[in-house]
Amino acid sequence: MSQITLTVSCPVRPGIVAAISTYLSEQDCNIHDSSQFSDLENDRFFMRLSFVSEGGRSRADLSESFTATAEAFGMDFAFHDPSEKMKVVIMVSRFGHCLNDLLYRWRIGALPIDIVAVISNHME
Repeated sequence: MSQITLTVSCPVRPGIVAAISTYLSEQDCNIHDSSQFSDLENDRFFMRLSFVSEGGRSRADLSESFTATAEAFGMDFAFHDPSEKMKVVIMVSRFGHCLNDLLYRWRIGALPIDIVAVISNHME
């Protein structure tokens, strides 16, 4: 059983969390972590769930069968494999302390990312 992450964004409305958790339960998935946020000013709901498919369903299979739930709420969604490194561009300003911290965390493996570029708005 491998960990899967689901990210969701859609307009704010009642029943989103219930629909997602019901879908995952029906697919024999066990939720390990869940975070959500509503941006009421922009009418956007965001959610990130980490779960295991105890029934052995693949990300592709889950994504395909989740479409009906997603369409009912106007969701943008993606199922991710957290073991796959995300390609990242780091954008920095004049001071290097934040960049140094990010590069240190990347070097020791605390940030499982693939840094493809560092861009700054200053020459120094």
